[in-house]
Amino acid sequence: MKFTDLFTKTQKDIKDSGSANADLLVRGGYVNQLSAGIYTYLPLGWRVYKKIEEIIREEMSAAGGQEIFMPAMHPKANWEKTGRWENLDVLYKVVGQLSGAEMALGPTHEEIVTPLASRFVLSYKDLPKYVFQIQDKFRDEARPKSGLLRTREFMMKDLYSFHADEKDLDRYYEIMKNAYFKIFTRVGLGEVTVLTYASGGSFSRYSHEFQAICETGEDTIYLCEKCNVAVNKEIIHEQKSCPECGNKDLKEKKSIEIGNIFKLRDKFSKAFDFSYLDEKNQKNFVEMGCYGIGLGRLMASIVEVLHDKSGIVWPNEVAPYKFHLVNLSGAQEEAADLYEKLKAKKVDVIWDDRDERAGIKLSDADLLGIPNRIIVSPKTISEKAIEVKRREESEGKIVLLDKFLKEI
Repeated sequence: MKFTDLFTKTQKDIKDSGSANADLLVRGGYVNQLSAGIYTYLPLGWRVYKKIEEIIREEMSAAGGQEIFMPAMHPKANWEKTGRWENLDVLYKVVGQLSGAEMALGPTHEEIVTPLASRFVLSYKDLPKYVFQIQDKFRDEARPKSGLLRTREFMMKDLYSFHADEKDLDRYYEIMKNAYFKIFTRVGLGEVTVLTYASGGSFSRYSHEFQAICETGEDTIYLCEKCNVAVNKEIIHEQKSCPECGNKDLKEKKSIEIGNIFKLRDKFSKAFDFSYLDEKNQKNFVEMGCYGIGLGRLMASIVEVLHDKSGIVWPNEVAPYKFHLVNLSGAQEEAADLYEKLKAKKVDVIWDDRDERAGIKLSDADLLGIPNRIIVSPKTISEKAIEVKRREESEGKIVLLDKFLKEI
């Protein structure tokens, strides 16, 4: 991709939102805010999103999940069965102008997936089953804030598991814990992610959140540094020690929730009379689990954790491009030649081919945060070399061009 062909431009002057992810993603041309809590993903941002999506898809598939895609519009009757039509305050309700039908815009999909699964699960031989989707969700947040961290429309991966008994639910729950840690490691947040005990609400005593430790986070957790397990502030009064080892010396940390998992048990299966027949031909309600990750929220969290004063610092696996090629004055022809050679090798590269000052180009390179910067200048040309610099490093290295092309 050439900068001169890019749909977007970087921005210098924007209103300070008080949120690093919002400011940097807007300035870099990754997203654009349409209204409070509603964003457009622009070409660079969509590339990051799709890479996050594919990582999640790979790990959910590896954990046995089968991908489906459920509707975003839900019949009122489904939500009335669970009592959430009147009781869920973030639910968007719409009425068809022609049909008059009352519908909900899905904030989550338990009301849809439960009756769906009941069509195919009849006996114990049909269990367990695991399905997931990556879908648009809608929540009427009273105060959307912090860029992509709290929005009214967002993409979410939700996986639902169906089991014959609690023991099997517990087994799969551990598999999903491990899958989540793999995801967060691959997107660059492995070192700061901790499993956090939180309230289970009406489902169970506890649920689990995956929290990324971050000074700008909106959550407060209490971390056991021995186990790397934490307790959310909302339950610290009832759980004052580490749930794993009993350690009472918990350290207060700020953090961002980047995923959560719940044991739904039979709350929704009872509402929809979702049962199966066991070996003795007796009726049992299906045990369910739910496992969610907001993709935009995860993207924003990466920015919140991995940025510096100059801009974003994308990890390799989610960066929009692997290389950011910059030519200085007098090196346009040589940069164009290198760009074509990199494309021929199917290297993920964006070339800043603008007729701009070096300072502007280098500043934009730091803002965009692509992992590897290549500089072509009259000086490097004279040495038959290029300068290669990692985004997080302060100094670049001179590398012979032929060697670079051979080893890339």
